[in-house]
Amino acid sequence: MYILELIKVIVLGIVQGITEWLPISSTGHLILLNNLLSLKIYSDPMMNKEFIDMFTVVIQLGSILAVLLLYFHKLNPFSRFKNTAQKKDTILLWVHVVIAALPAAIVGLLFDDFIDGVLYNSLTVSITLIVYGVLFIVVEQMNKKSTITTLKTMSFQVAFIIGLCQMLALIPGTSRSGATIIGAILIGCSRSVAAEFSFFLAIPMMFGASLLKLVKMKVALTLASGFALMLGTFVAFIVSVFAIRFLMKFIKKYDFKPFGYYRIVLGVIVLISYFLGG
Repeated sequence: MYILELIKVIVLGIVQGITEWLPISSTGHLILLNNLLSLKIYSDPMMNKEFIDMFTVVIQLGSILAVLLLYFHKLNPFSRFKNTAQKKDTILLWVHVVIAALPAAIVGLLFDDFIDGVLYNSLTVSITLIVYGVLFIVVEQMNKKSTITTLKTMSFQVAFIIGLCQMLALIPGTSRSGATIIGAILIGCSRSVAAEFSFFLAIPMMFGASLLKLVKMKVALTLASGFALMLGTFVAFIVSVFAIRFLMKFIKKYDFKPFGYYRIVLGVIVLISYFLGG
């Protein structure tokens, strides 16, 4: 039986790795998938639910490690391969990230219990999938001209506005990357700048969210649950490396409309299933 649960953990890790960076909502997919798979690590239902709530957040650390690996040079202000000006630009990038992270961090701390208790359900996920799917199509249809084509030209005000957009992603199904990318494009960022800044903004947000979940967890990790957590995180890390590379290549040739259509179709399926009692 435990082998079956490990297979479920691997599947969840794969889905996390793919959906974290594509603007289709990793949390929403994990909620829906776990409803289908019914991961059972603890025999006690309440302990199991507590673990799953923590698991779906903490395995995001694997996705973060993928960003740190792929963008280590770009994010490292102390690299010996950078001159003084480049090091200052990197530090400035981190300042932008911190500014953008503050709104969602504050709201998340204040309303974490409400979000977990009221919004973590299939109905919420289906509605937000559809709404933001439509938004992606509308925004791309506007064909807004990009005025910010490099991270160096991003202002503090722009970073803060993107951070405000990220607050919307506290609602499951929204997609953190989706909300920040839509917001960034609307205020003039190119697709590549919007995507990269969204990657970097995820670092403090996911570390903070994972730490908060671990601190608030009411059940002790066992050998089995600890291994499941590490396995899911490792799988998410490996898959995220490929997902990030895919997205950056994809947006050089195409826009975000396909993700919008996918979100709408999935949202409608989930909504129908919900009202049919599925």
